[in-house]
Amino acid sequence: MDLKRVAKDTAKVLTNYMTYQALRIVLDQLGETDPPQALWLHSFSANQGVQDGDAYLQALLVEKQELAFRIMTVRQLLSEEVTDFLPEMVRSNIQQSNMEYRRQYLERITQLSLSDPASPEQQADSDT
Repeated sequence: MDLKRVAKDTAKVLTNYMTYQALRIVLDQLGETDPPQALWLHSFSANQGVQDGDAYLQALLVEKQELAFRIMTVRQLLSEEVTDFLPEMVRSNIQQSNMEYRRQYLERITQLSLSDPASPEQQADSDT
């Protein structure tokens, strides 16, 4: 298991997600203050795609530098606020999720064993 690669890949996914969240925040702000700009950014984002946050920002820098800088600023602020408590939240969520999946699995296999055909003792009783 290559933990450094896993950490690097996870950081990339989180960076892309922070870019997406920053875009949503900026779109909401622009929707209230500059609807035509919000419409343009929404259309640009739909055509460009936000899955790769770095490629998205590079393309936006070419088109509208001020919007790219705004999204980068919001993304940085989000990362500073969120990353402080993110590790504990992730550990806790995974632990709770795993426990729930195990509980569901145990319930399912218990129900399967209870619904098996009649045991030999029950068949003997019904024969008499």
